Amino acid sequence: MDRFDFRGEYKKLHSQFPVCGSSPVIGITANFSDNKATVAEAYYLSVLEAGGTPLIIPPYASRAALCETLNHIDALLFTGGADIDPRYMGEEPDYNLLHSINPKRDEQELLLALLAVEKNIPILGICRGMQALAVALGGAVHQDIYAALGDTLLNHDQSPVERYTATHDVNLVQESLLRQVFSCDTLAVNTFHHQAVSRIPEGFRVAAVAPDGVVEGMEAVDGRSIIGVQWHPESFVLNNDRRMMPLFDWIIKEAALYRRSREIHSRIISLDSHCDTPMLFSQGYEMYERSETALVDLHKMHNGALDVVTMVAYLKQEARDEQSLLRATAEADALLQGIADRVERCDGAAVLCDDPAELQRMKKAGKKVVMRGIENGYAIGKELANIERYRRMGVVYMTLCHNGDNDICDSARGKGEHGGLSSFGKDVVREMNRVGMLIDLSHAAESTFWQVLEQSSCPVVCSHSSCKALCNHPRNLTDEQMKAIATKGGVVQVTMYSGFLREEGAATLDDFINHLEHAINIAGIDHVGIGTDFDGDGAVIGCSSASQLLNVTRELLRRGYDEIDIEKIWGTNWLRVMSQVQKG
Repeated sequence: MDRFDFRGEYKKLHSQFPVCGSSPVIGITANFSDNKATVAEAYYLSVLEAGGTPLIIPPYASRAALCETLNHIDALLFTGGADIDPRYMGEEPDYNLLHSINPKRDEQELLLALLAVEKNIPILGICRGMQALAVALGGAVHQDIYAALGDTLLNHDQSPVERYTATHDVNLVQESLLRQVFSCDTLAVNTFHHQAVSRIPEGFRVAAVAPDGVVEGMEAVDGRSIIGVQWHPESFVLNNDRRMMPLFDWIIKEAALYRRSREIHSRIISLDSHCDTPMLFSQGYEMYERSETALVDLHKMHNGALDVVTMVAYLKQEARDEQSLLRATAEADALLQGIADRVERCDGAAVLCDDPAELQRMKKAGKKVVMRGIENGYAIGKELANIERYRRMGVVYMTLCHNGDNDICDSARGKGEHGGLSSFGKDVVREMNRVGMLIDLSHAAESTFWQVLEQSSCPVVCSHSSCKALCNHPRNLTDEQMKAIATKGGVVQVTMYSGFLREEGAATLDDFINHLEHAINIAGIDHVGIGTDFDGDGAVIGCSSASQLLNVTRELLRRGYDEIDIEKIWGTNWLRVMSQVQKG
């Protein structure tokens, strides 16, 4: 018998540099029986054929190992196997219908699915894998399709026939990602199942259906790279049949984008210039806890690779008599202190910072950074001294107004009482320039905008605004305004507030990227950034919290932006302006 020349192969591997490639790592879940973890050869052969590196994940109970594994893979492939325990869907098992269940797999894979989705890891679910995804994410599975749907169904068990033989067609839904992947309306597939998805999870849609109505495919419709199929596409590679390889090509491509996004974020500073999370303080919000309601917390920042978030003390515009102004200042003080208190309770995992030069050191130390801002100059009342006091506290910017005129200026949603800046407002601009606080013109009326640009000796910013050319909203910026901000040396931070991105319907990540690109085309790549407005109604389909911010980078890569451009968008532009203003 010929022996493998492992020493000769070792020399070949070292004849060129680098020794290893950089193909994305695809985690493949394993079956478990007779105290053995196993994976059918076809799964990892299909991954290899598509250009990926397979990594088998055996069923185990260690949560720490599970989380660590997710830190080192670029996509997940959930494989076929035993039935899902119906009790995970709140149903009593009918053992006359079930074939077998596998508690070890259920325990690990249902948790694995939730953790992977939260980290934006691309996922392909096959047969049981599709069912596990459905159950983990809130859907449901028929315990037996024949009992549930009748015995007039197709034969979905072709066991006597070779696994790589197609035995029935599935119809791919128009406009579905699955149809785009295969570039056809009908696909011939194999079939080995007596269960199937009965209820699609929220955020998903049916992507493929058998002629008898059985759901054969589902996919995420909210920007996540997740596809599930009921058939076994991996089996065809055993017969040198490439008809199913587009599906594996898709998961490898998505894994490569995910990997590239993570690599970029490991090197750059990513900064969100505006979130309203302090509005949730009264509901018991703590930054170190994974919140079910807040869109920003330490866990979500980690999963979305966000380094710096600017939390603002938001003040609703109220009356402007002396007592009301004093209450506004007191409220701003309390919110700013509340931010500091919650950062302190993160036990060193997060820090307050207002110095751009410190951020790289904080990133290297593995710490998340919180900056503080004020949304609505109403906070200072009529006391210029409050501006310097707030700057000394670490406030990096202040929006001059919110939705309503105040003593400083007219708002985009106000009545125009000053015709722009008031006399007091001009003093405010000069004082903010003097103490090194960024002037934020989000929410300002156009009259205010142009007068501030004339009065200010420093660049100005819009911490969370979008483009009027794409969505005609009073809060959005015209092309002329964006050009003027760029000419002044400032930066426009595009926001994810749905109403500023499209005039009807819920906005998507594509809508946000379209606004970002428009701003880049008008103001230039050096004058655009990101201010999500999370927890202030900012969020889009495809980026619904800080945990999904990697999706922004993925889409920028997909549209051809390089790392230098992405670094500018994610923080370099904002920090340049911030440094300039602080130096005076």
